[in-house]
Amino acid sequence: MFTPDSRIALAKYTTPGFKKAWNERARYSYRTYQSLLGLADQPVEYVDFYAVNGGQSAPGGNEANEDRPAFAELEGELLADLQPKNRTFPAGTHSLGAHALTRSTTLMFNLSAYAHFLMSDFRSAGGKVEVTEFTSPADFSLLPQKTLVNATGYGARALLNDESVIPVRGQLARTPPQEGIHYGLAYRDSIFVPRRDGFVFQVIGNDDYYGYGIDATAPDRVEAEHAIQTIQSLFPPV
Repeated sequence: MFTPDSRIALAKYTTPGFKKAWNERARYSYRTYQSLLGLADQPVEYVDFYAVNGGQSAPGGNEANEDRPAFAELEGELLADLQPKNRTFPAGTHSLGAHALTRSTTLMFNLSAYAHFLMSDFRSAGGKVEVTEFTSPADFSLLPQKTLVNATGYGARALLNDESVIPVRGQLARTPPQEGIHYGLAYRDSIFVPRRDGFVFQVIGNDDYYGYGIDATAPDRVEAEHAIQTIQSLFPPV
């Protein structure tokens, strides 16, 4: 999903200068992704997303407190004019019964198609993919290129001895896509995203600290099934 403010900074660091720079870059990003709408294989498309109100949130997220201050929330404040306004549907006016719904519309990335689009552009411009391994910054001097972009993600923690890099664990549960289902859902602590390369279910917890500081990579079947069952509980059994 297009969520340019997701964990971008702690709220206490969002100075006017930071907000101005973020706003300019987020809008540039949004315009760029809009230029990919309508392409074959739908690398980027709009999707309606429904937040289901009501029901108790399941336990799970890392609670924000004095040691874990709030993250910045800038999208609603600065980008509200870019996307359709949210709309609320009272309980009883839709098929989900005793729940009110809030609908938003946002950009969604179908990652298989999007990655294929990027790599096709890269290769057509003469780019090459070479696989190698770096064990220390000293290895950079062995490269013939004069400009390097460090996009190693969590790997930068070990490669550059950067202890400020913090892991945030997330897990996706995937199911085959289903024709005619083209909307997302958020309910309790879980979300559903209707990607065309396979439906995605994920536990996201109750705040932005869910998964924070956890570097485990082993799949958790219990968590995966919880995400699917939480969304499934909105619908009557077939």
